[in-house]
Amino acid sequence: MYKLWGFIAENSVLLVSGAAIALIWANLDGHSYHAVVDYVLWKNEFVGAAYGESGRVLTVHYLVNDILMAFFFAIAAKEVWEAMILKSGSLRGKKALTPLFATAGGMIGPVAIYLGIAYFLGSETYSAVANGWAIPTATDIAFSYLVGRVIYGAGHPAVRFLLLLAIADDACGLIILAVFYPSGDLALEWLLLSVGAALAAYFFFNYLPKKLDAGDPAQPRATWIRATLSFWPYAVAGALSWYGFQMSGIHPALGLLPVVAVIPHADRDFGFFAEQEVHQTDLLNQIEHALKIPIEFVLFLFGLMNAGVEFSSIGTPTTLVLLGLLVGKPIGILIFGWIGAVPLGLGMPPMMRISDLLVVGFIAAIGFTVSLFIASVAFEAGPVQDAAKMGALLSLGACALAIIAGRICGVKKHEATTNA
Repeated sequence: MYKLWGFIAENSVLLVSGAAIALIWANLDGHSYHAVVDYVLWKNEFVGAAYGESGRVLTVHYLVNDILMAFFFAIAAKEVWEAMILKSGSLRGKKALTPLFATAGGMIGPVAIYLGIAYFLGSETYSAVANGWAIPTATDIAFSYLVGRVIYGAGHPAVRFLLLLAIADDACGLIILAVFYPSGDLALEWLLLSVGAALAAYFFFNYLPKKLDAGDPAQPRATWIRATLSFWPYAVAGALSWYGFQMSGIHPALGLLPVVAVIPHADRDFGFFAEQEVHQTDLLNQIEHALKIPIEFVLFLFGLMNAGVEFSSIGTPTTLVLLGLLVGKPIGILIFGWIGAVPLGLGMPPMMRISDLLVVGFIAAIGFTVSLFIASVAFEAGPVQDAAKMGALLSLGACALAIIAGRICGVKKHEATTNA
């Protein structure tokens, strides 16, 4: 059973299945599909009277995109956080500089292509699509990791390079979502609730017990809190933090991020969903691996709720997103990666060549999950959003382009000799 779920999780079968079902359903019976997506689960009439006629409405789409997806972004943030702060973190030191330069190119290139072509198509087109500039900046970690292993093998340093790039890309994506795509009018004072909840959880359930146990090898207070309260203080803090984001106008799917940083964590980073982390006893890794399978189901629902676009919706935004990903990503990663490796003298990992930057660029052009998410918040529901989503879905074609690029560049697979 463990191997079966490992295969499903590693290959993102549930996410792809959800997206495929949504595509088929929307094209066969769009009315029933949107009826399910927009189905109202709960409506607060009292709040509606106080804050406007629409009130607070909980639809199936909102439940998935704004509440359940918060767990997905929390896990992505956990990987970024550990990679940045731990001594063995993959985003620390000189070893991360070339991938970070490549990440910058992988974001600047798509934006330049997207907005540049939109500009030359005329002011009317530019105004209609400009807010979607961030859609092609995304890299789907799960799919890029899978394709990277297919092309390079599990033991090739290019796979590690790709993961560093994808994790850094996700970090930038979280910042972009928070800064450029607020979910409503900004009321940033509500972020005090999010930060306060996170700090309170850290102080009372992490720092203070350790302080009181100082000098006592048995660590009775910290042990009691860990054994008795477990993750519940952080769950409560997470709920308060999510509400603070919701009320602040910043997208609530990012609402768990402040709490991730205060959960007790290990002192070593093994990498993205590394199997060795199963044996880590810190609370953050235990929470991550407990959520791994539930999050796969969340991604199934996310694909189901967001990928239901009709093929007739293909239009200019589709082309712009695809060109941003399939052209802007590889060119940007190649140019900026080369600048970091050669003129700046940061170098490349052993066994990696400059030509591998192009292959990695095509792999990173798989936007899919995060691109879909950004498209859903960048545009109002309608033809432009549907066309942009279709571009995010069709970015899966980068898989084939990456395999072809790997063949042309003479990539040789290198399988790991250990389970590291």
